[in-house]
Amino acid sequence: VQLQASGGGLVQTGGSLRVSCAASGTFSTDTMAWFRQAPGKEREFVAAFHRNSGRPSYSDSVKGRFTISRDNARKMMSLQVNNLKPEDTAVYYCAASCTAILSAVRFINSYPYWGQGTLVTVSS
Repeated sequence: VQLQASGGGLVQTGGSLRVSCAASGTFSTDTMAWFRQAPGKEREFVAAFHRNSGRPSYSDSVKGRFTISRDNARKMMSLQVNNLKPEDTAVYYCAASCTAILSAVRFINSYPYWGQGTLVTVSS
């Protein structure tokens, strides 16, 4: 599986952005997720769509502001990010796994496939 993230940029506080991830190889049977890494911090979970669950998972810090979606026919995953805050500034990574279990979607080690990341910068 190869992943290509895009759509990052500079946005003001309160603004919106849509980041996307294009996948090659298997997709409809994969668990897909977004993580992010802010400068000087560890990579953290943002959102995920488990392959066997019809409902997405979100971290508490983005719930209600971010929306993850996937289009299996186009092998695309997106993350709509609204009401952005300066603390959302980070490199956003998409990740995929065909073996992740539902209880482990938030863990980095569940994902063997990663995109290169796209930078989202929120100005105050």
